[in-house]
Amino acid sequence: MSLLRRKSLESVTVHEEGRRLVRSLSWPHLIALGIGAIVGTGIYTLIGVGANLAGPAVLISFAIAGAVCACAALSYAELSTMMPAAGSAYTYSYTALGEMFAWIVGWSLILEYSLVVSTVAVGWSGYFVGFLEWVHSTLGWDIRLPAALSAGPHVEHGMFNLPAVIITWVVAGGLMLGTKESATLNAILVVLKIVALAVFVAVALPAFDAANLQPFMPYGFAKSPDAEGVERGVMAAAAIIFFAFYGFDAISTAAEETKNPGRDLSIGIIGSMVGCTIIYMLVALAAIGAMSYAVFGSSAEPLALIMRQLGHPTAALVIGVVAIIALPTVLLAFLFGQSRVFFVMGRDGLLPRRLSAVNPRTGTPVATTLFSALLVSVLAGVARLDEIAALANAGTLAAFTAVGICLVVMRRRAPDHKRSFRTPLAWIVGPAAALGCIYLFISLPSSTQKYFLLWNAIGLAVYFLYSRRNAVIGR
Repeated sequence: MSLLRRKSLESVTVHEEGRRLVRSLSWPHLIALGIGAIVGTGIYTLIGVGANLAGPAVLISFAIAGAVCACAALSYAELSTMMPAAGSAYTYSYTALGEMFAWIVGWSLILEYSLVVSTVAVGWSGYFVGFLEWVHSTLGWDIRLPAALSAGPHVEHGMFNLPAVIITWVVAGGLMLGTKESATLNAILVVLKIVALAVFVAVALPAFDAANLQPFMPYGFAKSPDAEGVERGVMAAAAIIFFAFYGFDAISTAAEETKNPGRDLSIGIIGSMVGCTIIYMLVALAAIGAMSYAVFGSSAEPLALIMRQLGHPTAALVIGVVAIIALPTVLLAFLFGQSRVFFVMGRDGLLPRRLSAVNPRTGTPVATTLFSALLVSVLAGVARLDEIAALANAGTLAAFTAVGICLVVMRRRAPDHKRSFRTPLAWIVGPAAALGCIYLFISLPSSTQKYFLLWNAIGLAVYFLYSRRNAVIGR
């Protein structure tokens, strides 16, 4: 059995009865899914983490991460319309590169989606706990959670992050009710989220002080450890902030549930990426200009903190409340993506086939959604935000590298195959996406790189012991 056996382009969209997803989404749902996934913990919470690593030069970190993601987004846009099936980068790799590479990418996507959902759940918990503190201090109602249930064991007196676990299961329950219903609610919440960020920019930008931008690049450009051993610099921050930009890849996992994939997928992927880049640069500029990064760099709710420090408690409350209400859109998008990757890998036989069963009433893969929720809720209960964000980035960078390579491979192998969207300058964009992602991976913390390699060593063991001999393509 060849390790590089490939799916044919014709077989990618042919599926057996009982293992097909229902086409119910249109391009507005996809753009909302993309913006809902991209605009979330990255800008609400990780802007503080990034500023702590790069200082005001975090603005450059945002630009670098955004440029790499733009190249990856263009690659996704072409491949998703060429192969409109669930599975995203895993499916493209199975067709272009072969089974073992597809397994590595799929295994990396499992890591990405699991840790993204966990990270966002932890970020949401930070805002929720802050909101309860505000209720206590303002209204006198003591509805605060015990410290032991407000954070994981990495925080003093913390044991288990109960709010993070609860929100994960609430979102999973919504996904199991139906894809279109979940996507419609997501679109409404996305509008709220954009309004809250517009409020932040409108209030913070008039307080812009150029002195807050000095020194602009206190930790240099390349990743380097400081006296305490913390790896800082523009690229160290970019490698973490990269987390803030991806999410458009979740759209590609919805290909099989899109009514008109040839048109709608490229609109959803590129539209959400362009919109979010503009939003991010405005919010980052307003935050850095309004307050020294040293003040908000270690906060779990940096945007709300900036509003309070500027004397706008009402705006802080609005941002905090909307974060509580709307951050679950990120959970929804990535939990959706994770369940679809599990679903397709199960349908292909690389994971147990029962994971690919579709509920006949809702048209959703209930088993994979339950399994995904169980996995990420355990992680969210005990994990640290910065550590899991960095490791999630490693999985995504692997997937994006593969997609950039797949774009070039398919241009050479199937140049005449129908493509509803053709990436401009593909021979530049594809390699730029792959090389940019490799450089960002090198800029990740050394411990993250080691954990990622360990994760894939475990994955290869699973592949050789189970997946290779159970793959449907080999029957």
